[in-house]
Amino acid sequence: MDLSIIVPILNEEENVRLLYEAVTQSVAPIGIDYELVLVDDGSTDRSFEIMAKLAEADPHVRVVKLRRNFGQTPAMAAGIDFAHGDILVTLDGDLQNDPSDIPAMLDKMREGYDVVAGWRRNRQDKSLTRVLPSRIANALISRLMGVAIRDTGCTLKAFRSKAIKGIPLYSDMHRFIPAMTSLVGARIVEMPVKHHPRRFGKSKYGLSRIYRVLVDLVILRVVLSFARQPLGWCAFFASIAGAISVFFVADFALEFLDLKPVIAMGLAFIYGTLSFFFLFLGMIAQLVYGKMTKRADKFVDRAAQAMATVFAESTESTP
Repeated sequence: MDLSIIVPILNEEENVRLLYEAVTQSVAPIGIDYELVLVDDGSTDRSFEIMAKLAEADPHVRVVKLRRNFGQTPAMAAGIDFAHGDILVTLDGDLQNDPSDIPAMLDKMREGYDVVAGWRRNRQDKSLTRVLPSRIANALISRLMGVAIRDTGCTLKAFRSKAIKGIPLYSDMHRFIPAMTSLVGARIVEMPVKHHPRRFGKSKYGLSRIYRVLVDLVILRVVLSFARQPLGWCAFFASIAGAISVFFVADFALEFLDLKPVIAMGLAFIYGTLSFFFLFLGMIAQLVYGKMTKRADKFVDRAAQAMATVFAESTESTP
């Protein structure tokens, strides 16, 4: 399977069939093997019924039904797990993302990129409740994550499956996928995509999700920083433990805390041991991460070369 298009759906009965038609019109003429993975995120309207009928009529359509509403990121993660394509494209089910941008994204992938992120240059949303908070979040994410993406919230993205499968996704982590793939040396590019006003239904997002994004951002920043410099972080904690150990040794000599000598030396020994533990842990983590990075770089390079060959052969065989 060359391409999997993953779409989380929540109460979009007016949009499902139109989305299917737009995807088919955009992707079918390319002449590659593709599938449309529709993930029903606990819809309470006729969305699943419509999706099931589409799957019966078209073998390109696959439907994943979740038992209840889990949220956009878990629904997307379920679609990624079930997808078979070498390249995965994600987009929203509200028709604000335009499937006609998918061929251009595939062209970018042929240039050797591992992640192509959509940028809604002319975003068609309410300025106060959607656009302004999104711009603030984008600036924070780009600055703290060290990945130059201007529109992290745009769901329309393309990934090589081998670069994204296995990445843990929860809460609202889907917007951080480019940052997480950067850990394995993924080549990332951003391209402008079309964005349309919502025609049917209501938006499922609002100001209430801002705090979740900020919490996820802090957690991911700590994780990424530790992964990139494990020895540095462990040395930092080792220095703190070492300083505390020295403090209790000084107390044993000068008795300024009026602690019993056995307690002062016991605490000094414990914190000194902890300091050495952090140092050895950092060295081991640095060795492990260095090997993982080298293997990941080779792995991504091989995947990029293989996919470039596949698309080149597909293009040559297409009349």
